[in-house]
Amino acid sequence: MRLLDLVTVSDDVGRASGRLDKIARLADVLKRCSADDIAIAVAFLSGATRQGRVGAGPASILAASAAAPAADASLNLTDVDAAFSTIQTTTGKGSTSKRGHALADLFARATAAEQDFLRRLLFGELRQGALEGVLADAVAKAAGLPAARVRRAAMLAGDLGVVAAAALTGGDAALDAFSVELMRPVQPMLADTADSVEDALTQLAGNAVLEFKIDGARIQVHKDGGDVRIFTRSLNDVTASAPEIVAAVRELPARSLILDGEAIALRSDGRPHPFQITMRRFGRTRGVDAGATDLPLTPFFFDCLYCDGRVLMDDALERRLEVLTSVAPAFLVPRVTRPTVSDGVAFAELAIERGHEGVMAKGLDAIYAAGRRGSAWLKIKPVRTLDLVVLAAEWGHGRRRGWLSNLHLGSRDQENGGFVMLGKTFKGMTDAMLASQTEQLLALEVSRDPGTVYVRPAIVVEIAFNDVQQSPVYAGGLALRFARVVRYRPDKTAADADTIETVRALAPKMI
Repeated sequence: MRLLDLVTVSDDVGRASGRLDKIARLADVLKRCSADDIAIAVAFLSGATRQGRVGAGPASILAASAAAPAADASLNLTDVDAAFSTIQTTTGKGSTSKRGHALADLFARATAAEQDFLRRLLFGELRQGALEGVLADAVAKAAGLPAARVRRAAMLAGDLGVVAAAALTGGDAALDAFSVELMRPVQPMLADTADSVEDALTQLAGNAVLEFKIDGARIQVHKDGGDVRIFTRSLNDVTASAPEIVAAVRELPARSLILDGEAIALRSDGRPHPFQITMRRFGRTRGVDAGATDLPLTPFFFDCLYCDGRVLMDDALERRLEVLTSVAPAFLVPRVTRPTVSDGVAFAELAIERGHEGVMAKGLDAIYAAGRRGSAWLKIKPVRTLDLVVLAAEWGHGRRRGWLSNLHLGSRDQENGGFVMLGKTFKGMTDAMLASQTEQLLALEVSRDPGTVYVRPAIVVEIAFNDVQQSPVYAGGLALRFARVVRYRPDKTAADADTIETVRALAPKMI
């Protein structure tokens, strides 16, 4: 299939307002794909590449996308996929330059519409409404199969593209190949959000368990005899990074297991290190043994999906917790079952007091709906906000091209004057906000470079964030984690913004 044909469908899906319309358009294009194109098309339509990170940084992408567009559409999906694979596997001396040249060659072969699509794809800004749930339904429609059947297979395979290729080429019988299999990770179950403990317990009709929400690295651990492997939330194998977890799970009494949980580095007093400290342990290829000694990881498990030959995913959570407690009693996430609202609130306060993010509420009668975000699991954590000043903004890419998007955020420095930068964000903005802030910020421009407009510090924006983390990048030594825009504050001036002292006061509680 030509890339341009997929680009056209992607644009049509982005403009479609109804879910059924999106599904129909996606199903139509999937039916027209060759067997080799299906998995690539599913990845691209979901806003990703099959390779994950292809190894090209923002500067390389911007430089490559400046190429003059081709007059005619000649690229096929397999051409693009092969180019991404080549770029990703290019290593060694001079690899950065080689990857840049390969990417530039790809963009030079693309038409203007294709260039825009590729740019947004590589920047992770291809948001046309084809979420995985919609795509799974489209695969089912294209293959003439029940949507639940396709979703289940995708959950077990951990890859909708692979399932789509099987369903469209082999039909229902081909999906029988996808079952729970040790050492092949399944997609993790995800949580929705509740406003409070009371709200969560009400939604779950009181039949719930509350657990500490631990801000570590999500892990899925598989055990088959002495063989233990650890997978991340994105299903990457990180076994080599955590030998102490491998050793701990190897000693558990069950012969075969699939456990879901979090890995976190703890201080000597049992309080958690910040997320960024925990993540230093993952992805390392050197000094792993020293890391296990100097910054050991502790596993906290909250679910059991498989035990000694029995698949538990369709059992109620209450039963899964019984099995988990019997096989891993030393590594359980702290929890309380069927609490009253007052007991639940006290439990949540205890979680915060001990340095954790908040609590999770889970329905005790719920199955493990892998790969799905639903109301059976609810996360409750305090929302922290700061009023910060916009110091600069970067020009957007893809759909945000032509607008100032990524905001540079600063807190007021009472002692030294001026402002201290705490990070950047482009999250939480509507199109109306983007248009409005572009106009306002350009009116306050004091200088610019090719990608950024620097402004007079006058606009105050309310920013929500998860926590404060140490940062060697910013002069203040701190940065906000998961910052997102709540609203602009026209009622406040820069003199009313929160100070760096306020942020520093928060930091000891979070770092």
